[in-house]
Amino acid sequence: MQLIGLEDVLLRLGGGEDDNGNALQLRIGLDLLLDLNLPKKDGREVLQEIKADSRLMRIPVVVLTTSKAEEDVLKTYQLHANCYVTKPVDLEQFIKVVRSIDNFWLTVVTLPNGK
Repeated sequence: MQLIGLEDVLLRLGGGEDDNGNALQLRIGLDLLLDLNLPKKDGREVLQEIKADSRLMRIPVVVLTTSKAEEDVLKTYQLHANCYVTKPVDLEQFIKVVRSIDNFWLTVVTLPNGK
């Protein structure tokens, strides 16, 4: 996704490491795609931290995950996710979904300027 309008923000959420033990960093631009099934930290926990931080709370969070469980959908909306999308298994469908998310959040929606 291309980043427009908001300056990139680099932050550590303190939950993950790569294969070499280095802390994972999360680049946040205009919107954020979040999977619930992260290797070291639950995505719901990350979502809760983002929405509790006054500097980050206005960043749209799109949950893009394999779970179709109603309790996951409900919980993420209770934590103020902006939308919930189930990942398609098929690669071509997955690419279409990601492009649709990109189009919607970066061209259709009007968001605050981030100041």
